Amino acid sequence: MLIEPRQSVSALASALAPVVAIMATLSLCSVLIIWTGTPVLNAYYLLFKGAFGSGFAIKETLTRSIPLIFTGLAVAIAFRAKFYNIGAEGQLYCGALAATVFGTGLITLPPAVMIPFLIVVGALAGGALLIVPVLLKTRLNVDEVVTTLLLNFIVLLLVSYLIEGPLRDPGALGWPQAASIIDQGVFPKLLARGRLHAGLLFAIIAAVLVWAMMKFTVLGYEIRAVGYNPKAANFAGISVNRTVIITAMLSGGLAGIAGVSEVAGLKGYLTLDLSPGFGYTGIAVAMLAQLHPLAVVPSALFLSAVYVGADAMSRAVNIPTYIADVLVGVSVLAILVSVMFTRYRIRWS
Repeated sequence: MLIEPRQSVSALASALAPVVAIMATLSLCSVLIIWTGTPVLNAYYLLFKGAFGSGFAIKETLTRSIPLIFTGLAVAIAFRAKFYNIGAEGQLYCGALAATVFGTGLITLPPAVMIPFLIVVGALAGGALLIVPVLLKTRLNVDEVVTTLLLNFIVLLLVSYLIEGPLRDPGALGWPQAASIIDQGVFPKLLARGRLHAGLLFAIIAAVLVWAMMKFTVLGYEIRAVGYNPKAANFAGISVNRTVIITAMLSGGLAGIAGVSEVAGLKGYLTLDLSPGFGYTGIAVAMLAQLHPLAVVPSALFLSAVYVGADAMSRAVNIPTYIADVLVGVSVLAILVSVMFTRYRIRWS
């Protein structure tokens, strides 16, 4: 048995790979649902209904997708340059922390200026967290998977210390949380009722901008070239280290904006449970989208629907909400296998 690359990959096969992966995921996870004694079709109907069955459900699904779009973009752009950023969770909290420091009264500006200002400082904070890992990667060839992953725990400990100490809101009645973002820095709501906010528009704009950059700019070409073959890119005159550093900063910045959107758009204040793992789920979003910036949006929407729908399904029938985590994990494995068979074929000899 030999595994050899295909001479060409059709656009149809590439487009169908995520669809096949999703169908395979639902089929495989049906075994777990049957194990609980619940009819599979009824369970998936309840999951779909919980995510899209009402106006409230749709708004919750869209709201949940906002940070996933940002973290999915962060992972997609980094992985495209073969910089494996596993630290989007920590970068998200860095962005949220920066928004909290500057957005709780330290600086007061009109909303039209304050909101972009918080986005910028959040992006800078998220990017700054990657300075050490990317320098270790480019200068000493230290594995960035380890450094970015471990930084997540350091940032969480820092946030825990700050909201228990210097940044603790004295009016929180003992709860460990920071002060609330001032009104000028709060993202406007898109609808009168519900939690859906302007972060959704910012996320979609970010996806379009990242796609345009990757497709039409010199930097995008350099990122793709470094990802395909660093040695060939270096031979062609592209500074591989410079490209990786810029890519890392962009990746961290996008993840930082996810934290800003959660603090200034949804919750209003920083807590230790601000993210239930959006940074890690962003990896699944990017992989399901095959690292395509525009495909990140529907990919994030799908995984958001899984999480929101699983909560509703769990309340309706005797199925643990952890089935959502299993669905996400299996979907990543399924997309990897489907992409492998799209680009390679098995030849029996």
